[in-house]
Amino acid sequence: MKALLSNDDGVTASGILASKKAIEPLCETCIVAPERQQSGIGHALTLFEPLRVNTHTLRDGSLGYGVSGTPTDAVTIALFEILDEKPDLMISGINTGFNIGKAELTTSGTLGAAIEAASFGIPTIAISQEVTRDDVKFENGEIQIDFDFAGKMLNKIAKIVLKKGLPEGIDLLNVNIPANPSDEEFEVVKLGDRMYSPVVQKRLDPRGKPYYWIDGELYEFNKPGSDGYELRIEQKTTITPIKIDLTSDMSSLKEWLK
Repeated sequence: MKALLSNDDGVTASGILASKKAIEPLCETCIVAPERQQSGIGHALTLFEPLRVNTHTLRDGSLGYGVSGTPTDAVTIALFEILDEKPDLMISGINTGFNIGKAELTTSGTLGAAIEAASFGIPTIAISQEVTRDDVKFENGEIQIDFDFAGKMLNKIAKIVLKKGLPEGIDLLNVNIPANPSDEEFEVVKLGDRMYSPVVQKRLDPRGKPYYWIDGELYEFNKPGSDGYELRIEQKTTITPIKIDLTSDMSSLKEWLK
């Protein structure tokens, strides 16, 4: 069995090596990820410039492929150029920082890579870890974060997926690990409303012309049973089943059109 590993933090990120370490006892692994940090890029695909692939000797001595594009580019190159056959499992992460809520799910590069793999019928796990320091979220390469618990939980869920596949109607699993976990169980949850409330900062450049930074404050109104509440308030490891098909109720639309 073989697993494809990717992310949006870059091919040399600590989290992707933690994923590799976690599932190496279960299957062969192949790392194909963006060359550099790509957080917030979502499911974007590069169409108007060429892509390059560079090989990297990673910190554990293994080989990784860095793609000069988005997480979706990396998965596409992996599936149609680097791998000889479709992998049995795809893992996106471990991401530095959680990925929760309906509003930001499609802006996440971690989920972008996962959605691309899942669209080809590959059982997929997106996994992210809450961090308490904002300064480490968007770094390239090695960061000093303990991924041991996340790796343990990833091993546990990957073992089940490799044995059973995913349940019917579920395309991928979105897993989030709390910074200070309360137990070693998975809490099955729905998506909350938001991860952040947007904050736009307006500033002036040296010539007096305005420019803007998009930032955010943590959203505080997610309800019990949602990923945002169970992860952040209850410190549970959350797992949310995701379906790529966004089609809503067609019968209600047909009735509405009459």
